[in-house]
Amino acid sequence: MEGYKNNSCLANSVRYARDLINEPANVLNPEVMSQDIKRLEYLGLEVEILDEKAMLEKGFNLALGVAKGSDNLPRVAVLKWHGDTKQEKFKVGLVGKGVTFDSGGISLKPAANMGDMKQDMAGAAAVVATMKALALQKIKQNVVAVVGLVENMPSGKAYHPGDVIKSMSGQTVEVVNTDAEGRLVLADCLTYIQKMYKPQNVIDMATLTGAIVVALGSAYAGLFGNSKSLGLALMAAGDACGERVWHMPMDKEYDKLLDSDIADMKNSCGRPAGSATAAHFLGRYIEKDTNWAHIDIAGMDLSDGKKVLYPKGASAFGVRLLVEYIRRLKTAK
Repeated sequence: MEGYKNNSCLANSVRYARDLINEPANVLNPEVMSQDIKRLEYLGLEVEILDEKAMLEKGFNLALGVAKGSDNLPRVAVLKWHGDTKQEKFKVGLVGKGVTFDSGGISLKPAANMGDMKQDMAGAAAVVATMKALALQKIKQNVVAVVGLVENMPSGKAYHPGDVIKSMSGQTVEVVNTDAEGRLVLADCLTYIQKMYKPQNVIDMATLTGAIVVALGSAYAGLFGNSKSLGLALMAAGDACGERVWHMPMDKEYDKLLDSDIADMKNSCGRPAGSATAAHFLGRYIEKDTNWAHIDIAGMDLSDGKKVLYPKGASAFGVRLLVEYIRRLKTAK
């Protein structure tokens, strides 16, 4: 009976993520998505929504830069689940990319298939739905999540290629391509979750690069990180639940490509090793004592309906994976 209940709770959460991802961008903007997330407090989750003013006060400069071109104001949602009453610390921190529509900004995307960019918040949806599943299943772990919700649009207010922006971490970023926006949103969220909550393990999830689709297609999500043990745990969880991840290389040679002549780093290095350089960009915002994994789910977020686990449309990839990973963690004694 317990197994049935847990699976029912998981199915409910997967459906929730799919519903969010399938919504058109004229319905689901950052404010609307944040309101829907706030509603989850009825489950026992603690939810805090940071508006544009709060984001500015706390230093979400990269995320705010991305959001400048849109009439829809940005939000950051913070969700906390205290399932382990024996301790106050958070064992896991989750971060999700929530770009509710990605036009590419001034570095405009091609028109073909741009409508699919309503799903560029799939990472945030998976993270939020994971938190819902933890609460429904009453999993005995302490988990905190931060999702950055923005819209990336071209306008007279939009950020430009060539801009230099100071991140929350203090590092400066040269904007080479405004379509490499997800890593900017994630960078500030990664800094914030480490600074405020100091989780032992941090996992971010994002539809980050088209390059990972070229590398892995729709069979695996790309896994990057600085911790072999965390990576192996995620791979094992993925194999168990059917949401597989493949460990991709990280190397100093990729990191060097990020160096900028006018800032601490640039936000894009072009097409070669695009997924690896994006991961290294995020890695520059990870503190030395933090175990970190980055999961690039581009290519996994939408389904053609031919796979057993996924109907046509949003797959909600990542919810099963994260819940399975967290469920396997040992509780404190």
